[in-house]
Amino acid sequence: MTAATEFEVLPERVARFPFPFPRDTYRYSTNVEPAGTRADTAAGGWGEHPVDMDGFLLDDLAERRRVLDADPSRFQALGHMEVAQWDAMLALMKMLAEAYPQTFALDRDGTVRRWSNRALDLEQAFVYGQSATLPEPPLLYIGRQIQEDVVLLDQRDGALWGDAGLVTFAADWSLRFDVGMSFLQIHGPVPRIHAEGVITRAQSFLMGLHAGQRYRRTNWTLTVDRRLDTATETYPEWGRDRRLLAEGPLDDVGRRLHLRVEVQHLIRLGASGAIMFLIRTYLLPFEEIALVPEWADRLYRVLEELPEDMADYKGITRTREPGLKWLREFGGVRP
Repeated sequence: MTAATEFEVLPERVARFPFPFPRDTYRYSTNVEPAGTRADTAAGGWGEHPVDMDGFLLDDLAERRRVLDADPSRFQALGHMEVAQWDAMLALMKMLAEAYPQTFALDRDGTVRRWSNRALDLEQAFVYGQSATLPEPPLLYIGRQIQEDVVLLDQRDGALWGDAGLVTFAADWSLRFDVGMSFLQIHGPVPRIHAEGVITRAQSFLMGLHAGQRYRRTNWTLTVDRRLDTATETYPEWGRDRRLLAEGPLDDVGRRLHLRVEVQHLIRLGASGAIMFLIRTYLLPFEEIALVPEWADRLYRVLEELPEDMADYKGITRTREPGLKWLREFGGVRP
């Protein structure tokens, strides 16, 4: 495997990949920026739309359907979040119709709205707020049609609470466990962020958002194979892959080890006042990261320097050394 030259055309999944590292070191931070503008990278760019649709759409939605069929508890909504669900559904429909008008449409005739999704050949007439006009709860209905996971944060008693969500592609956490917890409780296990005040600053920032404001941030880890569902519930299915990769042939690492990046959008909804937290997961194998020499070098520096406690929390203690070795041997990186 050799790095591509600057004259080679990169695959779309590489050109649109949200490479998350602006420098050679990584630490937890709020790292938020206004959403809706293109972020340029060494390979291309990403980020024009808060809800992103790409060539993995049908595969990802089929995987979401499979996960939900196996475990319906990946959808959670406390009773008082009904208005927030409708609010989120309508906001997502509007964003999709604005971003991809050839695929999605939302029309209105009096109190009746009509939703069209040509990608899935869906047509649905509904009346906002009337549950009988939808085949399932609003957040679940629209969540089956997007590649993002969605969490809805209620704001009350001077805090944020994770009171609803549809999460089928979690990175080693569980919505079923977290639902009903406060924002600070949900992030309790993350190292360093409490002592450094990161999480309290993040909550203060979010609570200050006005209706319609949209921000984004990125997060990352490493995943073996293109596996979207790495939730706590399915750990027995994927946990051993990290050990087997580390013990296996180095040649396999470039193909199997993926940089997993979450683009997280934070949007204050209007009618309910809830904050919609969108989590879109992108996966790119090391062999394709190496097509962009600047990325391969930056990823190597970040992994090499990352403190042990952060590596352990991210679950990459076993996989980062094989990743570093592969980048040295096959990815064109010179330490």
